[in-house]
Amino acid sequence: MTQPSVPPVPRIEGHCDPGFAAVRDAFAANFAEREELGAAVTVQVGGRTVVDLWGGWADAGRERVWERDTVVNVWSTTKGVTALCAHLLADRGLLDFDAPVASYWPEFAAAGKAALPVRHLLSHRAGLAGLRQRHTVADLYDWEKTCARLAATEPWWEPGTRSGYHAMTYGHLVGEVIRRVTGVLPGEFLRQEITGPLGVDFSIGLPEKEAGRAAELVHPPTAASSEQAAVFAQLEPVAIAALANPLVGAAKANTPQWRAAQIPAANGHGTARAIATLYGVYARHGLAGDHRVLSPGAVERAREGQGACRDLVLGHGLPHDMEAGLGVWLSGPNGSYGPNHRAFGHDGFGGSCGHADPEAQVSLGYVMNRMGPHIADDPRKKALIDAVYTAL
Repeated sequence: MTQPSVPPVPRIEGHCDPGFAAVRDAFAANFAEREELGAAVTVQVGGRTVVDLWGGWADAGRERVWERDTVVNVWSTTKGVTALCAHLLADRGLLDFDAPVASYWPEFAAAGKAALPVRHLLSHRAGLAGLRQRHTVADLYDWEKTCARLAATEPWWEPGTRSGYHAMTYGHLVGEVIRRVTGVLPGEFLRQEITGPLGVDFSIGLPEKEAGRAAELVHPPTAASSEQAAVFAQLEPVAIAALANPLVGAAKANTPQWRAAQIPAANGHGTARAIATLYGVYARHGLAGDHRVLSPGAVERAREGQGACRDLVLGHGLPHDMEAGLGVWLSGPNGSYGPNHRAFGHDGFGGSCGHADPEAQVSLGYVMNRMGPHIADDPRKKALIDAVYTAL
C-alpha cells in the first residue's frame, strides 16, 4: 500500500492575536519553505501573550506530534537564563561583577587569573573559550573535573581585550561562581529562585520523569569530510577548542546522560512559552507578571556593551563584528534581534532563540528540533523576529 505523503505544512495549534498574523504566517512559512520539523514560538508584549503557536513533529520519524507542553534542548539559549541567575545575585548584593572571580573561587587564581573579573566570564572575554587538554563529553558531565580544569588553565588571550565565544565553558565558569556564592548548582538555584516561583517550564538538564515529552533533536545535514576539513583548517586553535573539545551534536544531546547533567551553557530544556517568559524579565525591566525578579538597573546592566570586535571563535563565519553584554548578545547594527540596536538575546546552536526588547517590552521564545547549520541568526528565527516588528 502506498504511504500517504507528509503534508508540507502541518496543523498549527495555539493562539495568535489578529494583529500578529504576520508571525503566524512566518511560522507556517518555516515549515513550507525552511524545512521545519517541529517547533513552537511565543511572543509577549508588555507581559501579555499575543502569540503562542506550536506544530509539527517531535521526532525524526514523524510519529509524535509536537504538543503544547513539548520541551526541547535549546543549546545556548540557556546562557541568557544562566545569566539571569547571576544578575539576580548581583541585584541582591551577593555578587560583584567587577570583583575578581578568585574572590569567590580561590582556585581560579592559577595561571595568571587572580585579577580576572566576573564580568569577563559573562561577556566571553575571559580567554577561557575552550580547554587546551582533551576534554570528552563524559568529562563535561563531571562538574568538579570540568571546573577544576578551567580553574587551572591559562587564558588563550589577554582577558578583557577581545571576545571569543565560550560555547561550552561559559556555563561551568558562570555556574561555579553561582555555586560558590549560593552553595547549590545553578540549575537548582534557577529552580528555587526563578522558575519554581514563576511556574516556568524550563530546567537546566531534564528530570528523567519528564523525558517522555522531550522532542528529539535532529542534527543538521553533515558537510562532506573534505568541506569540514577545509573549514577547520581556517579556524584558530582557540576556535577549535571552543567548538570541538568536546564536539557535541544532536545524538549526544538526545541521551539520558546529557539530559541528566548540569551544563548551564547548553542543556536547558523548555518550551517557547518558558523562554519568552524568562527573556521577558529582561524585556519588562525586571518583571514577570506582577513578580519582580530583577531591578530595572539590573536589566540595564545586562545589556551594557563590553566592546564590539570580530569574535575570535565565531568571527570566521560572520560578516560583522559582535558585541556581548553581560550574558547576552546585543542586536547591534546587524539587527540580530530586530531594528532596535539595544535589543538583545541569545541564540542556540541550530536555531532556537530568546529575545528581549525593553523599549518595546517585547520578548520572544522560539524552539525547534530540526537543527540548522547556524550557531546564530538562523533564517527561521530571523523571519519570526522580522514578523514581530512588522506587527508592532
